[in-house]
Amino acid sequence: MKNNMEEIDKLIKETLTQEEAMFYDELEEQNILQMVLGIFKGKNKWIMLMMNIMTLIFFGLFVYCLVQFFNTDLTNELIKWGLGSVVFLLGISMLKVFAWMQMDKNAILREMKRLEILILSSRIK
Repeated sequence: MKNNMEEIDKLIKETLTQEEAMFYDELEEQNILQMVLGIFKGKNKWIMLMMNIMTLIFFGLFVYCLVQFFNTDLTNELIKWGLGSVVFLLGISMLKVFAWMQMDKNAILREMKRLEILILSSRIK
């Protein structure tokens, strides 16, 4: 399968102009670090930055609630601090799931662009 993909990539690059070939090279597979950094590009980079700041704030509040939970002996206080820790941990989880969904969306868009270039290059022949 890998050889087949390499042959297709080579065939596509031969039919594209130099500028199109450079764009096609940018669409190659990314590792996790490149995918994480990729969510901070584009129109929605500000919202991803804000979500990561909120994640850090939620983590700090989670640690605070956890410390308070272990420092108290009253049942009502245990319930209050325990519930606070669970809420902030859920908030962190939801923000991280959203970030992973954005990374997946970017990967799907990249593959769609590769398919578009493949279709267009096959029509040129």
